[in-house]
Amino acid sequence: MTDSTTIAPSNSLKMLRAMAGIGVLCGLLIVLTYEGTLPRIELLRAQALEEAIFKVVPGITQMQAYTYKNNAFVPAEETDLDVVYAGYDSEGAFKGIAIVATGQGYADVIKIIYGYDPEKEQVVGFYVLESKETPGLGDKIEKDPTFLENFKGLDVTLNADKTALKNQVITVKKGTKTNAWEVDGISGATISSRAIGEILKQSTSEWVPLIYQNKTAFKSRGNE
Repeated sequence: MTDSTTIAPSNSLKMLRAMAGIGVLCGLLIVLTYEGTLPRIELLRAQALEEAIFKVVPGITQMQAYTYKNNAFVPAEETDLDVVYAGYDSEGAFKGIAIVATGQGYADVIKIIYGYDPEKEQVVGFYVLESKETPGLGDKIEKDPTFLENFKGLDVTLNADKTALKNQVITVKKGTKTNAWEVDGISGATISSRAIGEILKQSTSEWVPLIYQNKTAFKSRGNE
């Protein structure tokens, strides 16, 4: 005699299948949403970067991206990663370079952009592109007027043979700044303001000698 009795799936198996199905559906929706919004996100980032470039290099009306290849600065292509931005005034005269830099802050990675004037050998502008520092404390690096004054003439003079900074950028305790290469810190946001000094120290040590030694590459655009 054949037993025709069938055993129904348990409730736990049904629940497991349902959860797996929901998980797959949610994952698919996340991927589709990300792919659908990515172009918009990238466009907004590009617009924010362009606006920041014009903020950190005073007096410019146009810019050109450059990358460093084969011991020379050349106009950058879309696939280039290490890029700096040369700024020019309305007559095409070269005014300075905008440089993007990143480093670890208190809460997460901080992304900044700063302007460098090779003729003055100074950082002449500063802007925070991305930050998750603590609201009301660490985010003062973005809006504290006294702190931002540091970057309107921060000294990054090179040594005699122009191969390295004469004095590296450093953040000091608020109110103790005595030298032009020092960043006057923020009370209550010590870690965040020190992070900015460290980011600038690393970035200027790398980029400033290269840019200064090759500054003729950023020729006037007046006749283009």
